Amino acid sequence: MSLTLRTAGLSAAERFDYWRSVICDAFVPLRADPGAGPFQGELHGVRLGELQVTEIAATAHAVHRTPRAIAASTEDYFKLGLQLRGDCVLTQDGREAPLAPGDFAVYDTTRPYTLAFDDSYRQLVLMLPRPLLRIPPRDVARLTAVRVSGRQGMGALVSALLLRLAGHLEEYERTGGVRLADNIVDLLATLVADQLGDHQPGGARAGSDPASGRRALLARITTFIEQHLGEPDLGPDAIAAAHFVSTRYLHKLFRAQGTTVSSWVRARRLEHCRRDLRDPLQAHRPVGAIASRWGFADAAHFSRSFRAAYGASPREFRLAAGGAGEAGETGAVVGEVGAVVGEVSAGWPPRGV
Repeated sequence: MSLTLRTAGLSAAERFDYWRSVICDAFVPLRADPGAGPFQGELHGVRLGELQVTEIAATAHAVHRTPRAIAASTEDYFKLGLQLRGDCVLTQDGREAPLAPGDFAVYDTTRPYTLAFDDSYRQLVLMLPRPLLRIPPRDVARLTAVRVSGRQGMGALVSALLLRLAGHLEEYERTGGVRLADNIVDLLATLVADQLGDHQPGGARAGSDPASGRRALLARITTFIEQHLGEPDLGPDAIAAAHFVSTRYLHKLFRAQGTTVSSWVRARRLEHCRRDLRDPLQAHRPVGAIASRWGFADAAHFSRSFRAAYGASPREFRLAAGGAGEAGETGAVVGEVGAVVGEVSAGWPPRGV
């Protein structure tokens, strides 16, 4: 479902009030302050699976996510802003991220933030439910409002793909997008693991102190888990052995994040099963085969776990999601995103501990 809204055709006095209501409806409740001069704005958004993708073009203004607006909200999201034209300053958690074209940053709708645009701009905004990025709660504040350069390293790969996405929103809307969105989310999760595991705030390298070493190890472990979810015997002992640490120490790492090893593995398996069950290209695949693919050896246990997590049995969920996506797919872009995910995964995690 797409959404296109613009201020063109309204009187100058009406435009900003209309824009304020537009962005609150399209994203989350925000306070908006106009800049100098006449205001113009246009917004075009599409939904790809659980990923909301919106391109915005507007003149100078600022938006603020206030504590009052947060308290009144019922849903929690991460947002990623990719600057397409002009400049932006994102402020959250005591940091400022100045974004030039090609740069991007992540921010969290459960915490106050400000986006300031001093002149005309274009920006691509991705909004997704917070659990999809798999960020340990204690690490969220280390990730927000950190500028990722679109001109080097992994940031350049992500920026290039998102720029292509921005240029073909209508095409992707017509061709579905569930699998494309899943690939993009996986790529962003890999980027987050890189950012959290390999860097401290201020640019210090992992390993410069014990805490950063633990974060880097945890990032490698969660990536390893993601790569081996289909193995039924994936458990604490096997994970610990693969990383040359004791099982007791492994449990300690996850306990510090407010979870357990088994809970993390189960949640990731269930998420992949959920994706497959709503994928129209896998409608022919039996529920049991999907469960087995992601490491659930016991069908009854899988069904109970799925219902506990999502409030419906796997079959009920599949039936309810049956009309949510089309069978068509933007194959070239899905393949390109998948290739980048594979390329990134091949180099991450670093070998050794």
